[in-house]
Amino acid sequence: QSFGELGRPIWLQIAESAYRFTLGSIAGAVGATAVYPIDLVKTRMQNQRSTGSVVGELMYKNSFDCFKKVLRFEGFFGLYRGLLPQLIGVAPEKAIKLTVNDFVRDKFTKKDGSIPLPAEILAGGCAGASQVIFTNPLEIVKIRLQVAGEITTGPRVSALSVMKDLGLLGLYKGAKACFLRDIPFSAIYFPVYAHSKLMLADENGHVGGLNLLAAGAVAGVPAASLVTPADVIKTRLQVAARAGQTTYSGVIDCFGKILREEGPSAFWKGAAARVFRSSPQFGVTLVTYELLQRWFYVDFGGLKPSGSEPTPKTRISDLPPVNPEHIGGYRLATATFAGIENKFGLYLPKFRSSAAVSAQPQSSS
Repeated sequence: QSFGELGRPIWLQIAESAYRFTLGSIAGAVGATAVYPIDLVKTRMQNQRSTGSVVGELMYKNSFDCFKKVLRFEGFFGLYRGLLPQLIGVAPEKAIKLTVNDFVRDKFTKKDGSIPLPAEILAGGCAGASQVIFTNPLEIVKIRLQVAGEITTGPRVSALSVMKDLGLLGLYKGAKACFLRDIPFSAIYFPVYAHSKLMLADENGHVGGLNLLAAGAVAGVPAASLVTPADVIKTRLQVAARAGQTTYSGVIDCFGKILREEGPSAFWKGAAARVFRSSPQFGVTLVTYELLQRWFYVDFGGLKPSGSEPTPKTRISDLPPVNPEHIGGYRLATATFAGIENKFGLYLPKFRSSAAVSAQPQSSS
């Protein structure tokens, strides 16, 4: 049992998880809205086939060209096509991800607040796996709405019509690829984020809002870029293929056909848009989540988020070397005095060894 869980009843731990889930829902919605246009561009770039194109040529030259064309032909709100189901789904998705990560990390937190790196990776992986139950239906509806704007003819596509066409089982199409993407993403992201926070903390151990945003954004770069191939496969499996386009029966089939027909570079399509979307999105999500925990703090008797408050200073590390001629518990007594200083604001005179005192007149002479 971890240090943070000692003596805490189960109902209190459940209440803490519910509290984190609520704040995670709000943070997830804020982060998703902030970067949704970039996500739409990423999806359309990944769905663009190098072969078998309906019009015989590429619709978009690059991510910036895609952004311009969406804005020109579909208007500003075209950049937010499919946002509503995204917000409905992203709240529980991000909430369960953040809650599970914090829950598992708490279980492995030591008395000094440290967590072994394998435990950090495990916590992130568990968080990524737990979110797929929400992520997959959300992603497949969102993706089909995002690419629907490329077709100007035919009936209007809505979230309800997509769900009706797919059915319950169809909403989990591409779930294997979703696991392949989300588990490694979170296993990379959360440990990098935690260590980035430590690096950006001030001398008192406190991490400000801008540094939280920077830590979240920095952690998103390796996590988002390295799992792009799995994201491309997931997108291809979840998009409804049009006339003349290649169809895929599963992850392995999709991998083989993309490699054979379009080459290895096709697995990195939309990588830049994915990084530019995931990095700021998780930066905004995490800074919102952590600031909400500080602003609306509820003491459940567990562990506070690292960097939320200054680390108490101690004089123990600044003590002079032990004098072998000294008899008694000098270090123990000084530790007690240091605790009194921190607790009551008293400042006792510092002890100076005889060697230091005798060395001072020699240096001055």
